[in-house]
Amino acid sequence: MAEELEREADRVPRVNGESQPVAAESVGAPRAIDPRTRLLLEAPILPTLLRLAWPNIAVMLVMASTGLIETWWVSRLGTDALAGIALVFPLYMMMQMLSAGAMGGGISSAIARALGGGRHADADALVLHAIVINLAIGIVCSALVLVFGPVLYRTMGGEGASLKAALDYSNIVFAGTVLVWLMNALASVIRGSGNMWVPSVWICVGVVLLVPLSPLLIFGLGPVPALGIAGAGAAVVATTALTALALGWYIAAGRSVAHFRWARLRWASFADILRVGAVASISTFQTSLAVLLTTGLVGVAAGPEAIAGYGTGNRLEFLLVPLVFGLGAPLVALVGTNIGAGQKERALRIALTGGVIAFALSEAIGLAAAIWPTAWLGLFDDHPRMLAAGAAYLRHVGPAFGFFGLGLSLYFASQGAGRLLWPLSAGLVRLVIAVGGGWLAFWLVGTVDAIFAALAAALVTYGVMLSAAVASGVWFSRPLGTVFANGIFARRGLAR
Repeated sequence: MAEELEREADRVPRVNGESQPVAAESVGAPRAIDPRTRLLLEAPILPTLLRLAWPNIAVMLVMASTGLIETWWVSRLGTDALAGIALVFPLYMMMQMLSAGAMGGGISSAIARALGGGRHADADALVLHAIVINLAIGIVCSALVLVFGPVLYRTMGGEGASLKAALDYSNIVFAGTVLVWLMNALASVIRGSGNMWVPSVWICVGVVLLVPLSPLLIFGLGPVPALGIAGAGAAVVATTALTALALGWYIAAGRSVAHFRWARLRWASFADILRVGAVASISTFQTSLAVLLTTGLVGVAAGPEAIAGYGTGNRLEFLLVPLVFGLGAPLVALVGTNIGAGQKERALRIALTGGVIAFALSEAIGLAAAIWPTAWLGLFDDHPRMLAAGAAYLRHVGPAFGFFGLGLSLYFASQGAGRLLWPLSAGLVRLVIAVGGGWLAFWLVGTVDAIFAALAAALVTYGVMLSAAVASGVWFSRPLGTVFANGIFARRGLAR
């Protein structure tokens, strides 16, 4: 039953009660409501949400463990290497979040709507468009980081050995980042066609292979040379390539519901993906920019050891993203399906129920980290200044993790509702408080603890602001975000 629900949860044919545009090649008529869709509309909210969420959460945590595995092995190379990878990690996570969560969400949403409406030709055409979009963005991102990476990491506080380590790792990882974009395009196609298990299995296979491959390339063995921190990057690129190859074969072999077809590229198909993915990317940029700028602020305030401590502690916060994403994927489908059916009150109850669950899970992790910070930090290094900075971060910010989880879950629910103005607004306020407030607090107080207090205040504001807005019913009035997004496409005659 869980697998059946997951298949149908990704096939949401309508957004805000409005049919998607049908291209000239479209064939077939919309299907009648499937009994499995009816479960999303009528089944008890909490059991249904948990049934859909638990396998996604498990797989997302496995995927997130990739970074932790690397960090643990890199920590054996010393504090400078740990600081170097901490400089690169926010940027790499941004690539993951953009390609899988933001643009990947746009891909899955477009394909699910096409299949749900019986438009199989459109769904097949979207596969090629999804690959083209992600390959193009991946190439641009790779070039930008390879060219401007040294300046960026130096600005963030990297110097000497830590800067060299950052560049050694970054140059390998971002030379292959186009594979991350390709892999997530293919995974999103399969998820959008109603299958969450195939991408999950192959992602898990990649993580399993990373466990022995990373130390092999870092430290060497027999004829395999020791590559140091560059070996960690090479291991990630190799396992990503394998996963992308497996997912590409699955689609090319015709085993996915949405098939790969060579087709004429059409603006309408690009727009169907970008209408969701491009707007959602703004939120991802906000989150990643906040981490990048605060990492630089911590580096300027307290040096490389503090960057290592903050970066290691912040990885626990980043772990919340895949955790809540596992819950957010069914939230998108449940909220979108119910709003499409006109069940606004039920959609709102689903969103708030998901928010409560996300808050509870995230807050439990944050409180545990605040109470026992060295239990986490000590896994990676024992440098006193690194431990002190990391512990200060977790004690200040850990108790606010629940509000981050709350806001992030409601961001996904808002994607399902097609209402992204308030998530973007709350993210902007969070960015201003974290960065601007952090600089001001450090200028007034002169300690890194003041910066961490500002970060905690930013997370609390983010969660409270977004939950208050959603609970007040802002979804059910025409939002400025929709007007803005439609205005972009109106020139092409595509506004709804």
